[in-house]
Amino acid sequence: MSVSALIILILVGLLAGFTGGALGLGGGIIIVPALVFILGFTQHQAQGTSLAVIVFPVAMLGAYNYYKAGFVNVKFVVVLALAFLIGSYLGSLMSINLPEKILKKVFGFAILILSLKMIIEK
Repeated sequence: MSVSALIILILVGLLAGFTGGALGLGGGIIIVPALVFILGFTQHQAQGTSLAVIVFPVAMLGAYNYYKAGFVNVKFVVVLALAFLIGSYLGSLMSINLPEKILKKVFGFAILILSLKMIIEK
């Protein structure tokens, strides 16, 4: 790994962590596009790497602050985490079998639709 790649990864990680803690997003919105457009990863590599990041307890401190403030529903977390585990496994099986061109379009379209819904919704 080059020094410039290391610096880029640190900056992307800091930005993703900050936006994750502040807005509840990071991997899909920050890490995946940065890996694809700045570091030249394929869409598959970027998604796999971003997903692997959350294997480590990277959001623990941010989640802890929300928990201390009373903004975490622990019962919902348990159900969502278990469902996420299963969904992540099944989604990755589907994704790795899609051509990169289609996967990029699906990824971009999903972000676009979600963004428009968040902006337009009252």
